Amino acid sequence: MPVLLIGGGLVGSQIADILVNNGEDVTVFDYAPQPESLAENVDVSRLRVIQGDILNPLSIVSALRDSKADRVVHTAAYPMLTIGAQQNPYGAIQINIMGTVNVLESARTMGVERVVVVSSGVLAQSLTGGGDSGDPAFEEAFPRPSTFYAATKQAVESLAANYTAWCGVDVRAVRYAAIAGPWSGRGGGGPSNMFRDLVEGALLKGEIEVPSRPLEWVYSKDAARGTVLALRADNLTDRVFNIGMGRITSAEELAEAIAAAVPETKTSIAPPDPNAAAMFNAVALNLDRSRTVLGYEPHFDVPACVRDYVDWFGAKRM
Repeated sequence: MPVLLIGGGLVGSQIADILVNNGEDVTVFDYAPQPESLAENVDVSRLRVIQGDILNPLSIVSALRDSKADRVVHTAAYPMLTIGAQQNPYGAIQINIMGTVNVLESARTMGVERVVVVSSGVLAQSLTGGGDSGDPAFEEAFPRPSTFYAATKQAVESLAANYTAWCGVDVRAVRYAAIAGPWSGRGGGGPSNMFRDLVEGALLKGEIEVPSRPLEWVYSKDAARGTVLALRADNLTDRVFNIGMGRITSAEELAEAIAAAVPETKTSIAPPDPNAAAMFNAVALNLDRSRTVLGYEPHFDVPACVRDYVDWFGAKRM
């Protein structure tokens, strides 16, 4: 079936690889395509790459018409995710919320069968409120996101639910934990770039300082596989699915995994960042629903993530 994949980056490249290897007709739609980086993760001769802008609905409609796609996977987001949104709230709101509205409205207009949108595990970590015993008659009954990025992702999930309920578009959302994975191009969030810098720093310099913040990670290949499972699942009643490892990894565990994969690496742990502590709670995603409904199970733990990245980086440099 033809698929329009919006965003060909860290995870999008892995989604494209899974789809083309299963014989799908894939068109990658990206504001600033990076074909050389994309080619490091997928055979680009087996797909089409087009430039487009999710802030221009006609651009999306044209891509849907030309590709004849009846399914859409929407991975695009404002650059640098939480960090980027804190620096430029307006830009993040435009891309993350209005861009998603444009994708969903284009899908509705063009009669697209199914859409998967990407949410984030920050909705389990960056929340305040939720008091008043959960009584909706009171002001503080509902948890509220504590960062701009989390606020945009809560909006994305709400929009997805309402387009499903009222507009006849079958929309599913996947919530990613912090993503690690092979990608040499632009994009990704703070944790993704930190993981890349740490592993490549160990390989190239032999010495790293690991930020002290504990995180739940998900390897980009697992995130892609969970997304494709959500795309393919039929007769869903649940609409949001956690895609992660289901456990928190400490800075010490990450340092040990890198040192094991790159022997003789000198590691240290950075002092705690009070700003990060104020923005995030270390909460692991519950994977029960994703396991039961989608059949998702993470294939990579943190040591496996590091080893796979090391192998990819070595192959890329040959």
